[in-house]
Amino acid sequence: MQINGIDIEDTFAEAFPMTATRLIITAADRFWALRAAESMTGFATSVIGCGCEAGVEREVSPERTPDGRPGIAVLLFSVSGKELEKQVVRRVGQCVLTCPSTSVFAGMEGEKKVALGSHLRYFGDGFQISKMVAGKRYWRIPVMDGEFVAEESTSRTSAIGGGNFLVLSESLDGALKSCEAAMDAMRQIPNVIMPFPGGVARSGSKVGSKYKALHASTNDAFCPTLRNVTKTLLPPGVGAALEVVIDGLNEADIARAMRVGILAACEIGGRYGLRGITGGNYGGKLGQFHFHLHEILK
Repeated sequence: MQINGIDIEDTFAEAFPMTATRLIITAADRFWALRAAESMTGFATSVIGCGCEAGVEREVSPERTPDGRPGIAVLLFSVSGKELEKQVVRRVGQCVLTCPSTSVFAGMEGEKKVALGSHLRYFGDGFQISKMVAGKRYWRIPVMDGEFVAEESTSRTSAIGGGNFLVLSESLDGALKSCEAAMDAMRQIPNVIMPFPGGVARSGSKVGSKYKALHASTNDAFCPTLRNVTKTLLPPGVGAALEVVIDGLNEADIARAMRVGILAACEIGGRYGLRGITGGNYGGKLGQFHFHLHEILK
């Protein structure tokens, strides 16, 4: 398969099950809501070393937020409900509670609950109070600019992590331009995030390492400097490879994000030396979700 003369390898991206939640952060204006969201989703690129994967999903208009103020929706993914709750409480406590004018609310409903205000309320040192509104409990915690409002809890749902595609280009500049076009398109898709910086990882990894303490290590098959000393998977003429990683709440939205991202990259990539698109997988041994590139792009 080719798109605009760019080869699409007949392979699949391999993804694995996770659990996820959505939070809605509101503030006096968009600037402060976004600052809180960016802070709490920092250092959240990979569960390998960060405990969770997180990112800004979308902006939420005042008409659609619980308190009628500008909002930002964030998604957080982790490998277990226990770890997800730990990350939510820590990140909201350190990055949203501390941010001027903010409040935080549940962004999804469900039976599996994740603590939010129920844990954060203790910062109020006994001065905190709760209020029931339409069957939901909210905590009001006194802070120096007034009060921080946090919903009692949010919910979590089954999710998927590790959807991906790799951009193979003649140069780093071409790979970057292709990925930037992909990101512009993919950020329009709901229920997904691209957790790495700018949505892109230069340090794609393989499972395992020669060093026993490491669970993952550099994907040498896609490193251009190792072309002559390892079993390379880089086609001739490719000087740079970048990986786009997608986490999502369901298979359909991850597939949709991959499709629009690949098409956007191929639309402009030919002008900048984009040679091919492939997928990252481990022979089907890592995860149960397989996103076949040709099927997605048909």
